[in-house]
Amino acid sequence: MPTVTANLTRAEAAGRARLLRVESYQIELGLHDAATSAAAGGVAGDADTFTSLTTVRFECREPGAGAFIDLTAEAVRSMTLNGRELPAAAFDGDRITLADLASANVLTVSAEHAYSRTGEGLHKFTDPVDGGVYLYTNFETWYAHRVYASFDQPDLKATFEFTVRCPAGWQVIANTAPDGPARRAGQGTESWHFPPTPPLPTYVTAIAAGPYHVVRSEHDGIPLGIYCRQSLAGALDPDEIFELTGQGFDYYHRAFGRRYPFGKYDQLFVPEFNSGAEENAGAVTVAEDFIFRSRVTESRREARAETLLHEMAHMWFGDLVTMTWWDDLWLKESFATWASLMAMTENTRWRTAWTTFTQDLKAWAYRQDQLPSTHPIVADLPDVETAEVYFDGITYAKGAAVLRQLVAFAGQENFLAAMRVYFAGHEWGNATLADLLDALGETSGRQLTSWSRAWLETPGVNTLRPAIVMAADGTFADFAVLQEAPRAQPLLRPHRIAIGLYDRADGKLRRRQRIELDVAGERTGVPELAGVIAPDLVLVNDDDLTFAKVRLDERSLRTLTASITEFAEPLPAALCLAAAWDMCRDAELPARDYVTLVLAAAPSVRDIAVLRTILGQAASAVRQFGDPAWREDGLGQMASALAELMTSAAPDSDEQLTYAQVFASVATSPDDLRLLAGLLAGGAEIDGLTIDTDLRWRLLRRLVTRGAAGQEAINAELRRDQTDEGHRQALTAMAAIPDRASKEAAWASIVSGDLPNATFRAVLGGFQAADQDELLAPFAPRYFDVVAGKWEAWGPDMAVYFAQRGYPSTVVTRQAIDDAAAFLSHPGLPPPLRRLISEGRDDVVRALRCRERDRDADSRPAVSPAASANAR
Repeated sequence: MPTVTANLTRAEAAGRARLLRVESYQIELGLHDAATSAAAGGVAGDADTFTSLTTVRFECREPGAGAFIDLTAEAVRSMTLNGRELPAAAFDGDRITLADLASANVLTVSAEHAYSRTGEGLHKFTDPVDGGVYLYTNFETWYAHRVYASFDQPDLKATFEFTVRCPAGWQVIANTAPDGPARRAGQGTESWHFPPTPPLPTYVTAIAAGPYHVVRSEHDGIPLGIYCRQSLAGALDPDEIFELTGQGFDYYHRAFGRRYPFGKYDQLFVPEFNSGAEENAGAVTVAEDFIFRSRVTESRREARAETLLHEMAHMWFGDLVTMTWWDDLWLKESFATWASLMAMTENTRWRTAWTTFTQDLKAWAYRQDQLPSTHPIVADLPDVETAEVYFDGITYAKGAAVLRQLVAFAGQENFLAAMRVYFAGHEWGNATLADLLDALGETSGRQLTSWSRAWLETPGVNTLRPAIVMAADGTFADFAVLQEAPRAQPLLRPHRIAIGLYDRADGKLRRRQRIELDVAGERTGVPELAGVIAPDLVLVNDDDLTFAKVRLDERSLRTLTASITEFAEPLPAALCLAAAWDMCRDAELPARDYVTLVLAAAPSVRDIAVLRTILGQAASAVRQFGDPAWREDGLGQMASALAELMTSAAPDSDEQLTYAQVFASVATSPDDLRLLAGLLAGGAEIDGLTIDTDLRWRLLRRLVTRGAAGQEAINAELRRDQTDEGHRQALTAMAAIPDRASKEAAWASIVSGDLPNATFRAVLGGFQAADQDELLAPFAPRYFDVVAGKWEAWGPDMAVYFAQRGYPSTVVTRQAIDDAAAFLSHPGLPPPLRRLISEGRDDVVRALRCRERDRDADSRPAVSPAASANAR
């Protein structure tokens, strides 16, 4: 295969956009499996390749000038520009040079391509259950040119007309509905034709093909389709998905004032997908993880709802109106996250979606914004290789949080009116941040330049602390909010916040008073609170109005520790737990104290998404932030509490399943492991807890990790689950076997570059199994030896995944920090890789600091939470 540079710079894209206007693409794809390849005598390609014939019509504003078109292919059969054959040297493996352009141009390229096994381009998967071959495209950020010759950048939009030849009996799905049934094409093949699309960017064009199972419906005149593999058809729950889809369309039609802009809406659940979903216009692809083959909690269904509504919002934010360049990636991702949460809270059963956001996605944003690689929401992305690592917590979650502030600042009706102006003014075209702010300024009358500079164009997160002076009579003598900024990002921003005063009464923590105010600068006095009787708990940023780290004063923290279960409402409890987690990460709260707080809170948390998040954070606190000498005790403390909660929870409840899943990840003692083994073998039972396929693999994986089960048990479980997911689960368990030989075998497999993307992730996940620090330590220097080479040799998704998930984060020593620094000192490291390694190093620096804090806490005299809370 030709060497591919796999990069496009912003300057190159801008120059090409100034020169060219692309009108249309006509694309013919020849897709093959082993049978059709044999029938064709190998002439039209084999089972590992497919063909493309692309005709592009475009204008050049400077006749006689030159340009290039993007193409990655195994071979180019012919290239014709305006009737003249281009020389073979015009194609360098990555681009075709186009010289002496006319004002109106027609380019035709015939090429042969390799199917992808890493998730980019046209991905091919063979189902081990029935041998079915499934294909689908994934083009973001710029992989369309791996399937057809294209000007592969977001601001050169055009219409796309597809014709697809494939084995007879397959379904073919594209951005538009086919103009009729498949036509016989001879030798066991059929041909499908799809009329031209409206103007689209290349990255949201799509083709999927194979023996897909399909369920159809309709909502408000929009034809709907849901697709999946035949072997997963029995697990598909189309009724809930169709209901959610209709609710999403109803909300977006009202909010955006613009009907869904494409003719039909298909959602395809596809195998081995690299992310949650992708917003292909009219043909959204979704990870198969959202088809539930075992029982899942409501939080998992909520996550699916957010994902599906996020992609639907992209039909407006991204597909109808597209960013000009990836610098404004947030213009679609932050907006889609915000819009999906609005749709959930206002038009679905998930009315508390913002609470989940506060505890989960916002924590992701806070972490990202404190890394050395933090960046503004509006990022500076000089090329697409850099853009690959900017699909992060700032682009998605911080952006959505800041948009929520902007809605409050401008007024929701003004904001939605601005969206309508924005869509009307830029539909089928491209836009920038300035276009959005112009529309919002027009509808709200607000001057947004300074707001944008503070919130969208500068990085970093501020910290808000209450500063309290008490009077002798128990009232506030003085109350102020202090604002801090990190030294690297010293900006103090304007915040609109609420301060909540909470009292304990009749076994409940209830809000007595709420004050809403603007905070600016280092100190903002709150004269309204002077003389007010001090409450049991003060919550700065009540109702979660701003994006800021929040601190609890000592009295409030004591109340929280003793009374976390007593909050009358879920959101303040979630905000306090989020503040405590951030204090733990900043070494202001010992890890063991955070774990105690979470275990006390767990029985009262009814939001399952929040429950899963805090229990996961507690496990991370034990393993990453706690003193290693306390780890076994910490895990034992968690396992003991979770076992009790699991057995006492309502049978067959989401709480029971959540407790069981987390218990299976922390079980450590011989008794706890015997319980796992008994549940797996059927010798132990818990009323209402079904040990289904996914839970069985969880139980077995922990037994394997702790050396209580091995290869024989893995083989037996695989015989029960002969699916592709079962094979990946088995590989994960094998890589988690706690001996050097198994780790060596897993490592060799990981770095070979021979694994398909989903298998690669599965093996790496088992290799990095929890509580195997000593086994993993020798591989830390080997990671630094190979990561740069893998970055250059592998496709972007696997390279990024390895750099992040393969980082030796369990080696928490000063030497490990120095080793990472030495690696980062090498000149010539690609900036995206430098970023990811610096993030991994920062996580280790933070963990070391937190472990030292937790070690110091071990020497404190024991004080019960109740006694602490009464010490006023």
